[in-house]
Amino acid sequence: MSINLSKGQRIDLTKSNPGLTKVVLGLGWDTNKYNGGNEFDLDASAFLLHEEGKAKSEEDFVFYNHLSAYNGGVEHTGDNRTGEGDGDDEQIKIDFSKLPPAISRIGITVTIHEADVRGQNFGQVSNAFVRLVDETTGREILRYDLGEDFSVETAIVFCEVYRSGTDWKFQAVGSGFTGGLSALVRNYGLS
Repeated sequence: MSINLSKGQRIDLTKSNPGLTKVVLGLGWDTNKYNGGNEFDLDASAFLLHEEGKAKSEEDFVFYNHLSAYNGGVEHTGDNRTGEGDGDDEQIKIDFSKLPPAISRIGITVTIHEADVRGQNFGQVSNAFVRLVDETTGREILRYDLGEDFSVETAIVFCEVYRSGTDWKFQAVGSGFTGGLSALVRNYGLS
C-alpha cells in the first residue's frame, strides 16, 4: 500500500523495504487551461550532491541533455515536451547500488523551460506529484502531491532522496524558486 506524504515529511526507504536497490521516481503535472500563446514544457532533473550539499561537476547533474550519471546510478528516461496524458510525465531511475559513497543526497527538481520568455510559472500548473516505485516489483511505495502553493515560481525541488548511514530515505520538499533552471544550478553549486 502506497504512503501519501505531506510537505517536509521523511520516510525510510531501504530499511523498511529490505532488498530495495532500484527505484523509479515518477513525476507528473497538468497545466491549467489558459491562452498564453505558448505550450508548456516542464523538465525533471536530478542533482547528485556530495556531503557538503553541493554538486561538484556536470557529472552530478542529470537532465534531458545528460540522461545518465555514475554508470546508470541515476538515469533520466527522456524529455516529455507536452505533459499530455495520465500518469508520469517524466521519470528518473535510481540504482542505489551503483551510487558512489561520495553521493549523499539527490535533489529531484522540475523546471518550466523558457518560463520567463513564455510568461509561465507554477501558478499555472496543477496536480503536480512525485511518486516512488520499486522498479523490480512495480509497487508504488510512496506519493507526494505538491498542492497549489506556488504562484510565481518557475522551478521546484519536489523531493530529495538521501543517505542515512547505509540506508536511503525520502523527504518531501516542495520548495519553489524563481529564476528557473539557472537558479537551481546555482543553488546546488554549479555554474
